[in-house]
Amino acid sequence: MTHPSADIRIVSTDFDGTIHEDFAHAPIPDLFQDRILEFQRRSGVWVINTGRHLASLLESLGRAKSRVLPDFVVTVEREIHRHVRGHYEAVEPWHTACQDDHRKVFGRNESALRALFTGLESRFDATFYADEWSPLCVIARSNAQMDAIQDELEGFCRSVEEMVPVRNDVYLRLSHRGYSKGTALQAIQRLTNLSAAQTCAAGDHLNDLPMLRREVAHWLITPSNGLPSVKDQVRAEGGYLARTPCAAGILEGLEAFGMFR
Repeated sequence: MTHPSADIRIVSTDFDGTIHEDFAHAPIPDLFQDRILEFQRRSGVWVINTGRHLASLLESLGRAKSRVLPDFVVTVEREIHRHVRGHYEAVEPWHTACQDDHRKVFGRNESALRALFTGLESRFDATFYADEWSPLCVIARSNAQMDAIQDELEGFCRSVEEMVPVRNDVYLRLSHRGYSKGTALQAIQRLTNLSAAQTCAAGDHLNDLPMLRREVAHWLITPSNGLPSVKDQVRAEGGYLARTPCAAGILEGLEAFGMFR
């Protein structure tokens, strides 16, 4: 697959399985870091767009001895923080609106969610819990079990238009439908006065799908370890399916797009 040289000004990457491998000798490869530093020096904007919360992400960046830090981070698939002089600040008014909208939708459906939680817990031998981001989080014992749980949650959410299950492998949480990796990336485009045509998005898993659409990012990449359904969407959107996994695959795609020529 060949591509014309791209005028990419934003690169939005998922973290785990896309640029970071927990047990690799170099969890974030040096060459990837070098290329991103080069991109930032040319006034490019790097976004890490992850399901992790902020403290978890920053801890992993530290453990990986990363020499490069993202200009923005999207955490729990919806919160936006901007890098400011060595720390990360919540972006307003997005942050407050995001918190308010989640509090409202979860509050309006509190009793139904409680009953849903109890019913699922009684039928499935999985781990169910609440945290500060969702009143119902699940860690399943297998993908097959999570498929069944996800089906039930999607059925529930059909009656609650503003709510959606967000899944990554055997983990799932509930979220407000208006907030995702895709809508957060579009908010960053507005903040930076850049467009989808100037944006590249890269990811490997189900929670990446909202940003792996050309209306959000014109330039799309999935590494060779991407899920089949992710590869299907990226292929259908005219994106790049890398032959190599993780960060090497993202560099492969960026080079195919002409970013480092």
